[in-house]
Amino acid sequence: MNSSLASRSKRVYLTGFMGSGKSTIGPILANSIGYNFVDVDHSIEMGEKKTVHEIFQQHGETYFRALERAIIRELSSQDRFVISLGGGTLIDPINFEIIRTSGILVYLKTRPEHLLRRLHHKSDRPLLLNEAIGARLSSSDLRMRIQELYSQREPYYEKADFTVQTDVTRVGITVDHILKRLSPYLRS
Repeated sequence: MNSSLASRSKRVYLTGFMGSGKSTIGPILANSIGYNFVDVDHSIEMGEKKTVHEIFQQHGETYFRALERAIIRELSSQDRFVISLGGGTLIDPINFEIIRTSGILVYLKTRPEHLLRRLHHKSDRPLLLNEAIGARLSSSDLRMRIQELYSQREPYYEKADFTVQTDVTRVGITVDHILKRLSPYLRS
């Protein structure tokens, strides 16, 4: 057994591209292992009383990432949490270091073609909107934006402790796969 993972088992971080299932899988996983669940984006929205989209529009990505970093720091000292990260959280080197040293990082991997299907009608993802007018991108532009962001973020996601494919697997099966990978490291 990897003693490094066992020492970080008080927190499980879920990473992956937007639409990979972090917010759906997180609460189920947390319930299964008796941990609390927190979604970083939702926490930011509650604290700011604005949606992520509104925060990006009014204050920009740099402001949003500073809020995200503060929440990550706070959560890194809390025990027994499953934490759903935003799709771009790991790009920040400070976030990445905090996460890698304070918990087990699980990558929910979904291929871009599946993400396109899941995200096609979403209008609440600021990085998938036309920046000039705030409207949804055309199908071809959306495909290019997903591919571009995916290519930028994939190297960070790949540094996770575990990777679980979520393309066409049912949520319950995905949670079972994660539990199987985590169980040797979780303390009661």
